[in-house]
Amino acid sequence: MELVADKKEQETNNSGNNTTNIQPLPGASDREIEDRERIALDLKAGLHPLKHKFVFWYTRRTPGVRTQTSYEDNIKKIIEFSTVESFWVCYCHLARPSTMPSPTDLHLFKEGIRPLWEDSANCNGGKWIIRFKKSVSGRFWEDLVLALVGDQLDYGDNICGAVLSIRFNEDILSVWNRNAKDHEAVMALRDAIKRHLKLPPSYVMEYKPHDASLRDNSSYRNTWLRG
Repeated sequence: MELVADKKEQETNNSGNNTTNIQPLPGASDREIEDRERIALDLKAGLHPLKHKFVFWYTRRTPGVRTQTSYEDNIKKIIEFSTVESFWVCYCHLARPSTMPSPTDLHLFKEGIRPLWEDSANCNGGKWIIRFKKSVSGRFWEDLVLALVGDQLDYGDNICGAVLSIRFNEDILSVWNRNAKDHEAVMALRDAIKRHLKLPPSYVMEYKPHDASLRDNSSYRNTWLRG
């Protein structure tokens, strides 16, 4: 995250805090225009804008209790952020994974993308899955969060978000991408995750398209690819 801050600070200094130079690109979408305006305001305020705006979500299900409430209704938005400063404010106040009950899911997704298989940004994609012992999952989750927020992973625009699934005997990290059929991007994402998390060779990564998860109603069983 220090690299993100340093880069944005340099850009701010080079521009002389003249945010009027940030103009909408011809043919830009409403979201792109809004993002550029947000970045201009953040720079003017002396903040360090992130490339993407992110949202933390939280899902908690009671073990052994069946409910008619849909999975989507159980997902609660915690907070959103778009600068280095606001990220650290919210992240430092989040509960640590080791203190969260099981089963719990903590989601970090780009703004406008819901952590659901059916979301338009996710429906043609899939996810890389890594299983961890509960004693080490918190450190790997933090490293992954910093990599996503700092836009440090290859093919970053193809990434939708990440999930930490806290379970009874293990914790599971998953990184969601937009296009499960883009083999080059899928494998590049795998390599980037391994590199940034410094995964030991003993850890196996599994990939599963979301349409397969929809068919068998399972996030982590019957994965299609191991690497």
